[in-house]
Amino acid sequence: MDADDHTGRGMTELLFTDGLPDLDPEMGYRGAVAARAAGITYRQLDYWARTELVEPTVRNATGSGSQRLYGFRDILVLKLVKRLLDTGISLQQIRTAVEQLRAAGIRDLAGTTLMSDGASVYLCTSNDEVIDLVSRGQGVFGIAVGKVLHEVEATLVDFEATAPDAVDELAQRRAKRTA
Repeated sequence: MDADDHTGRGMTELLFTDGLPDLDPEMGYRGAVAARAAGITYRQLDYWARTELVEPTVRNATGSGSQRLYGFRDILVLKLVKRLLDTGISLQQIRTAVEQLRAAGIRDLAGTTLMSDGASVYLCTSNDEVIDLVSRGQGVFGIAVGKVLHEVEATLVDFEATAPDAVDELAQRRAKRTA
């Protein structure tokens, strides 16, 4: 999809390119695995997909009985949304922040920090921006996106190690590499 796609799905891939493993775009994680890795309920996952906050980029549901498949990048966004919710940011403010991230087309999100004053969310791409925001009294807390990225990666690796049958997408990827 091109950058003009109004669903934002084309922009999601631009948000996360540096520092991530090169994954097969056709491989994905079922909703239950994505929800567990992001630390959210399946009900939240379903609501966020239906309201287009975070849609699966590998495969969206096409009707009754079909399964959504979420990419690694989608799970990272889900976990960031969860972290922002946990800090008390409203879902509407989070929705605005996610839309701004997509519109900005940030390529290296792993090197950014999401800051908030409790009402708004700011994207800081350098230490100077973080210091400036805090010195003006606007930054109450920050989320280092790179750290969240590594947490998601470790969680998915743990799923594979402890329950390889439950995470068949990872098993398929491993089999594909060895074939």
